[in-house]
Amino acid sequence: MASKITALPRRPRAPRRDGAGKRARQSSDLLQTLRARIAAQEIPPGAKLREQELAAEFGVPRARIRQALFALEQRGLVERIPNRGAVVTRLDLAQVFAIYDLREVLEGLCVRLATQKRPPVSWQDLLDEFKGPMQELLRQGDLDAYTAGYERFRRRTIEAAANPLLAEMLDSIFEKTQVLIRRILILPGRADTGLREHIAVLEAMRRGDADQAERLRRANMRSARAFLERYQKYVL
Repeated sequence: MASKITALPRRPRAPRRDGAGKRARQSSDLLQTLRARIAAQEIPPGAKLREQELAAEFGVPRARIRQALFALEQRGLVERIPNRGAVVTRLDLAQVFAIYDLREVLEGLCVRLATQKRPPVSWQDLLDEFKGPMQELLRQGDLDAYTAGYERFRRRTIEAAANPLLAEMLDSIFEKTQVLIRRILILPGRADTGLREHIAVLEAMRRGDADQAERLRRANMRSARAFLERYQKYVL
């Protein structure tokens, strides 16, 4: 007599996580949008971030807004003030100069690592851009396009450096100072000086000279800081 075959019980299917994934994407989009608005000063320093208004705008529960505000607070973009709630952080003069001291070290390290980890020829296109189109943009007074070119340089060097912790630190600093960078750019002579300094950095990277690239990038940061000190009452 044939033995009876007993069917094994089916394992229950794992519940679909589409809802959780969607919520995670919404939270990420919400955070990125608020970060961008604060960096561009669409939400200015000292402005209050009201949970109810943000929840209505983005169509999410207030709990999601509180999570985003906590993440912004962790990045130093928002602070909690008694009886006021969450407000956009306002940098004072000492903080700004401290940030530029830190930028000098981190930006120098970034171009050093980028130069060491990528072949020299990989920087030729950026060097050509800064020697040609970027100079033309300054002559035309198109500072938005010029700033976009600088951002390409910044992102390329960060990616080439391939150091996630360094990238996170630089992005955090950039968020705090993005508007200030734009203000420094319009100071008398700063754009032309900055362009020459960036060309010198890229020429060193094109030669594969990591030591010189770092020295020049750090000098570039000190130069920006000096302009800021000279014209601080106009930009802060």
